[in-house]
Amino acid sequence: MAASYSFKAGLWRYPGEAGWHFLTLPADVADDIRARSSGHSKAFGSVKVAAEIAGHAWQTSLFADTGTGTYLLPVKKDIRAKAEISDGDEVAVRLSLQNP
Repeated sequence: MAASYSFKAGLWRYPGEAGWHFLTLPADVADDIRARSSGHSKAFGSVKVAAEIAGHAWQTSLFADTGTGTYLLPVKKDIRAKAEISDGDEVAVRLSLQNP
């Protein structure tokens, strides 16, 4: 059974013209994911996950944020539009690891 997590985080936009939107995982969630995915992460420390916001699910990868020691969850435009969320919103998220 895949590990799953629920948490809330603030949506933020990476600076720049084509900046991506991200959620920063809480430290305790990131620590557990790091332990479970040790030796199984992909390029750049990425970890495959299934994510869900406001009933809208998608497959993506978490990316290690070496500056904060956590992971970043990219939230693509179509999910933001469907969930009606934008930069600065507090967002409830469900994640499950894929093939840890």
